[in-house]
Amino acid sequence: MATNDRLADPQHQADLLLYRLYRIHVTAGRLVVHLCESEFGITRREWRILSFLAEREGALSSQLAEHAMLDRARTSRTLTSLASKKLVVRQPRPSDRREVHVFLSDEGRRLYGEIYPRVAAINRELVSDLSSAQCVQLDAMVDALQAQASRMVTASPGTPLPRDGGE
Repeated sequence: MATNDRLADPQHQADLLLYRLYRIHVTAGRLVVHLCESEFGITRREWRILSFLAEREGALSSQLAEHAMLDRARTSRTLTSLASKKLVVRQPRPSDRREVHVFLSDEGRRLYGEIYPRVAAINRELVSDLSSAQCVQLDAMVDALQAQASRMVTASPGTPLPRDGGE
């Protein structure tokens, strides 16, 4: 390990990988929050749920909570808000009414179709200074880091989920 390898041997908070990733998330995330709130009247949390549903129609609310890294109560409140905006529809399973599947409404699909290309454009702009090879490398590194983070959590039973996705 090189003595100036600040990732492997952080000396200050600004050297910590989690802090650096958080700063990117918060800084660039402001653009997504502004887009969602000012132009479309939804929160970032609502956007997370909406975008997950666009890819997994009929997901259970527990699956939504896990994917969005929200506790079940916050997920339920977010779904209630999205339902009141007529963006999602909840359908209890006939054999077990406690199990509720969630679907995008036609309006939810339309809204997703408007927002997603704009969020994808923010993503493209964020990585625009990287070469194609660097993007491929970064993607592989992010996957490796996620796998290691998952292994670390698995090795530490009882580690609770963040209350709101670490935000």
